[in-house]
Amino acid sequence: MKWPRSVPGWTIAVFGGLALLLGVVGLVWPETLLALLGFEAVEPGARVAGDHTRTFMAASSMAAINMGVYYLVAAATDWRPFFWFTVPLRLLTCVVFTLLVLTETAPDGFVGVALWEGLGAVVTGAALWFEQRRRPVADAGR
Repeated sequence: MKWPRSVPGWTIAVFGGLALLLGVVGLVWPETLLALLGFEAVEPGARVAGDHTRTFMAASSMAAINMGVYYLVAAATDWRPFFWFTVPLRLLTCVVFTLLVLTETAPDGFVGVALWEGLGAVVTGAALWFEQRRRPVADAGR
């Protein structure tokens, strides 16, 4: 495995690693992930007919695993356009998750997800910006 070669790469790798880890947790122990997010964790046998919470958890957990892998590959290959691309999308995710909590569509636990996304976007964006300012002009097109 290649390690990230830059501070922005490490910010992407950390996010990717955590997304991968939480995706695995959601697949293996969905009630644990639901509880972490502030949802009521109901045992599978206690769910009513037509409750597809576990199906949704499996699908979103698999998406988190895929996203984690994408981020780790981007970090390992130092794919700068991807790093830049993540910043506005993670800020958008922060706004949407915050609005879900404010409109009482999601539990308060989603504030943690919103903060994680927002803080991650700011840290990655700042690392990219500072690195770009330090780089010599001849290397700026990289």
